[in-house]
Amino acid sequence: MLTSFGKFCRKLRVENGKLLLDMAKQLGVSSAYLSKVENGKARPRKEWLDIIAREYCLGKDDVHELKKAISEARRSKVLDMSELSEDDRDMMLAFARKLDTMDMKEKERLKKLLKG
Repeated sequence: MLTSFGKFCRKLRVENGKLLLDMAKQLGVSSAYLSKVENGKARPRKEWLDIIAREYCLGKDDVHELKKAISEARRSKVLDMSELSEDDRDMMLAFARKLDTMDMKEKERLKKLLKG
């Protein structure tokens, strides 16, 4: 899932005729790592704000938007489910969707069940 940071970077690259590889080199990382960050599978580094702002000559509004996107991405939890079976991944995703709608009583009951 493309994050707000990923959307910002992709738009920036397209507008400047750059590839993912170009931006990755500017940030000192591999294109695979930058792709993971853009897709929410890894977190962006704090220093990327200054590098991207400088390399792409961002204005005040764009810097603010980028700062917000980086902050949001850094606060998010990253869970690697690549080693799980398809059934287990489906269960984890179903749980994540349900968690927001559960009341405290349901959450406590589930917590007790999981603790054994």
